[in-house]
Amino acid sequence: MRSCKMPSGNEMPVFGIGTWRMGESRARRAQELDAIKCALELDYPMIDTAEMYGDGGAEEMVGEALAGVRQRPFIVSKVYPHNATRSGTIAACERSLKRMKLERIDLYLLHWRGGVPLAETYEGFFRLREAGKIADFGVSNFDADDMEEAASLDKGLTGSNQVLYCLSKRGPEYDLLPWMRQRSIPLMAYSPLDQGRLLGNATLKKLACNLGCTPAQLALAWVLAQPGVVTIPKSMTRERVKENLAAVDIKLSADLLAELDRAFPPPKAKQSLQML
Repeated sequence: MRSCKMPSGNEMPVFGIGTWRMGESRARRAQELDAIKCALELDYPMIDTAEMYGDGGAEEMVGEALAGVRQRPFIVSKVYPHNATRSGTIAACERSLKRMKLERIDLYLLHWRGGVPLAETYEGFFRLREAGKIADFGVSNFDADDMEEAASLDKGLTGSNQVLYCLSKRGPEYDLLPWMRQRSIPLMAYSPLDQGRLLGNATLKKLACNLGCTPAQLALAWVLAQPGVVTIPKSMTRERVKENLAAVDIKLSADLLAELDRAFPPPKAKQSLQML
């Protein structure tokens, strides 16, 4: 599995499983847990979660799935903005570690900007890193101007920025993604299938059929073909977990990439960063 190097020198895999909206329902818990376990059986190298997901329920499932796993994957989690004071960030991280039964989180993100000054949140991140409770820290849903502020605080150590990015949501390409590439900060693309809306696109279906893959695999392969980008599609079934992983091995030709550009044009002007 390929990886992207973060400013700290640590590496992050380009692909993993996301857990957004997991842990919210008792009725779905067994299925969701099975999907995470399947990902681990297939050697998915990364799991993305957050204290927000299921109010800690997703992290608890991650912890249960990791029990007995010999090679732990790269773990990403996030702190709520309202918990992101200096001491609150530390306390939230410790709760996440307890739920996942871990001693360290590989990448810990501020979920989105809130009312707490960013400098205060970063002080909490620095302390957590010094204590060995996180290896790297970063942000989520930050636009280019937010990243400029973060860069002034972190001595160039922000590990990643997780944003909405996919074929149908290419706004970050105008200024945010180039800014991050210049600083070797990986962009982590969430909802790479646009919450499934891409799968019904007629052009994507046709191109995927010609390539011999599914629309989901083609959409994921496109994200993975973008330099400095990693992605974390959520999967609820074993079949989809396997299907998504196969996208890692799909190579896209220059002609096919050009066809996708025509069907899903890149931005010609600045767009406000979209969030889900």
